[in-house]
Amino acid sequence: MSGSADLSRKLKRASRRKQLTAIGLLAPALMLMVAAFVWPIVSLLTNSVRAPEFATTMPNLSAWLQSWDGQSMPAETAFRLVAEEFGAAMDAKNLAMASTRLNYEKGGLRSLAMKTGRRAKDLQAPFAEALVRVDPAWGEIETWRALKGASGVFTDRFVLQALDLERKPDGGIGAVPPEQRVYLDRLEVTLWISIVVTLLAALIGYPMAYVMAMAGKTAGRVLFILVLLPFWVSLLVRTAAWVVLLQKEGILNGAMLALGLIAEPKQLIFNRLGVYIAMVHVLLPFLVLPLYSVMKSIPRDHMRAAASLGAGPVSAFMTVYFPQTIPGLGAGCLLVFILAIGFYVTPALVGGSGDQMISGMISELALGTANWGLASALALLLLCCIAIIYPVLGRYAGATGLKLG
Repeated sequence: MSGSADLSRKLKRASRRKQLTAIGLLAPALMLMVAAFVWPIVSLLTNSVRAPEFATTMPNLSAWLQSWDGQSMPAETAFRLVAEEFGAAMDAKNLAMASTRLNYEKGGLRSLAMKTGRRAKDLQAPFAEALVRVDPAWGEIETWRALKGASGVFTDRFVLQALDLERKPDGGIGAVPPEQRVYLDRLEVTLWISIVVTLLAALIGYPMAYVMAMAGKTAGRVLFILVLLPFWVSLLVRTAAWVVLLQKEGILNGAMLALGLIAEPKQLIFNRLGVYIAMVHVLLPFLVLPLYSVMKSIPRDHMRAAASLGAGPVSAFMTVYFPQTIPGLGAGCLLVFILAIGFYVTPALVGGSGDQMISGMISELALGTANWGLASALALLLLCCIAIIYPVLGRYAGATGLKLG
């Protein structure tokens, strides 16, 4: 009995050593993954709810504003804190960063803050009157409400703005005026373009993958190389090539005119049609390759067996062959959709003003206007869309594969 217990303990120790060894071998890869992928994404997304620039630059004023009810003009203390901390921030060269945060709350506050900071040293009590002389905006309660909105470390402004919502003066949340609604419209366009591109890629890519899988060894290799060929050319070059091909004086219009298919050149570029054509061309290999790998693994005997049991070619294909390819089709469609939803170079070059996708707005906000808060909120919105769609499609394709097994 004692020997059996000793053997059990030795086996457990050996098992623990193996587990620790495996964890030690995986630890560098996991640390690299966290440092290179997980942490940058998490850090970026936190910008959608975190904006501490004003609060850290002017801690005393921010603390006072947090306790202010926002219903009546603030007391003299608040005006004095503005004069003191705006002047100190100007000397420390931190006012520009804090005033940019103010501008997100209310347009024009950046110039107000910089003007106040430059003249803060000359201000004397009573500070309320002195600040109003600097700029009448200090006598408006909307200015102070904007300061209060910027005084917290965390904010819901960017997330609400990404959803075309805003916080009302009474603290409630409501939709922005119709003329200011931008982001949900762009999200709708982005999702629609991504869905259409995915469906078109599936309709074109499925026959291509089938031909590749059924072709002989030499022909299959040639077709495989042709599918991989676009990866050897820059995305920007491929998109520019479509501009040349699809323009009114381009090769495609010229060929259709020569064949008598059209009477005058068609507008094939700088519209939604051009976006569909260029994006499908770019993303088609991402659907063909996973689908081809699944089709290649399906034994051809399955179709012959179905035919020997009396099934016609169409019936055998739909009941025997096609269900086995659904996991590959689902994986390819998911890959194409996720890539399409993040496209912005191709729609920007070949699309019209109404075809710009939300990823282009993210790029402009982050790199053009340096509004990282709103850019992060829009990125979070896209991530949520993918997080909803991914498990649905992934589970469907996986469940189908399990049933087939």
